[in-house]
Amino acid sequence: MRRITTYFCFVYETKILYLYFIYRTIPDMDKEQIKQIIGENQEFVKDITFMERPFTFEDAGNYVFLGIRRAGKSYLMYQRIHQLLKKGHTIEEILYINFEDERFIGLKSAELDDIKLAYEETFPYQPIFFLDEIQVVDGWEKFVRRLVDKKYRVYVTGSNAKMLSSEIATTLGGRFLIQEVYPYSFREFLLSQDIILKTNWLYTPSLRNEVVRTFDAYFYNGGFPELIAFKDKRSWLSGLYQKIFFGDLVARYALRNSDSMSLLVKKLAESVMQPSSYNRLKNIVSSAGESVGVRTVIDYVGYLEETWLIFSIENYAARFAERESNRKYYFIDNGILNLFIFNPETLLLENLVAVSLYRMVGKELYFYNQNVEVDFYIPDQKWLVQASYNISDTQTFTREVNGLLKTAKFLKAEKLQIVTRNEERTVEQDGFTIEVIPIWKWMIMLENK
Repeated sequence: MRRITTYFCFVYETKILYLYFIYRTIPDMDKEQIKQIIGENQEFVKDITFMERPFTFEDAGNYVFLGIRRAGKSYLMYQRIHQLLKKGHTIEEILYINFEDERFIGLKSAELDDIKLAYEETFPYQPIFFLDEIQVVDGWEKFVRRLVDKKYRVYVTGSNAKMLSSEIATTLGGRFLIQEVYPYSFREFLLSQDIILKTNWLYTPSLRNEVVRTFDAYFYNGGFPELIAFKDKRSWLSGLYQKIFFGDLVARYALRNSDSMSLLVKKLAESVMQPSSYNRLKNIVSSAGESVGVRTVIDYVGYLEETWLIFSIENYAARFAERESNRKYYFIDNGILNLFIFNPETLLLENLVAVSLYRMVGKELYFYNQNVEVDFYIPDQKWLVQASYNISDTQTFTREVNGLLKTAKFLKAEKLQIVTRNEERTVEQDGFTIEVIPIWKWMIMLENK
């Protein structure tokens, strides 16, 4: 039997996206080809090198790893495979498949079982499944549910938050541990540069200076693991963004007006520090010549969040009905954000503080805006944080401190911080202690919590 597969070819020039549909008839993948791919992948994962990340796997757990493309989801799989090999498992027990391999284009969920059957005809073991970017196969969740029900160990990655939808969650039925994967934290970035922080690193001038110098690269270029090997980092980041934009947004959601989406991304980048309602975003995009409605903006923002390109936080002071429609939006990585903005330092600092807090507490992160504004608030920890690139100016210092004090008195907050680029001191006022701390130091301390 032969199947018809649709290929998409994108050509982007002079702001016009040409989408070509190319129909090819290709033969169904036979078991011999699948067996060959399984063998190739066993050799590949056995020999791959990687930096181990600080993640502890539950031996009895099945996992779904989710996050933006190139954040390191596959490498967590490789890390787990090597742990299993050290524990006595053999490479022949590993069944690793990357579903973005072009040989799997057009694969249907009904054909997933062919992979299992091909393995079982080759090896006398119960395989441990590692299924990479499986979201490209519609209906994948029923297959992995069946595997787990039959006591197979399964690890899955995906780069679309729809994998967390209620329908899929119901199918998986609590059988998987969900783990969000982000690009490198600053401490991980330091380790990737062979910079190991000893207990007294702050008091070792050479090491402290090396940390400060290394932070510049992280601050402007972000923490995608693969980026480290490239000299032309902006080109690599641009290529990644184009892959996300055209592959994960335009093609997956069949967007008819890619220019509006492109403009929305740029405006969100320029508005990182400002609360934005859907109406405001609609007006900004429309004023630039791209007519869109509020419903379209709501959909587009949802798509951006589903691809992990951005995330949003709510105003803690707003009424419940207003929280959803008036949010602050941040980019999951500074390198992507930096593609869209000029004189970026102030925006990059607040974005990096947002990412660091969000990966720690997720949706429990808020901002506070009612008469005064505080950039970040974590209610459970009674913790307020202002992000301010430079507070050497008296007016800026007074504004940031007064905002913290007024909000702290009202919310009965206990921990108050101002995260800056380089300034450090302690402010005692009105019975509160405000810690002013440089971001490179703050991020390392945050990971020690």
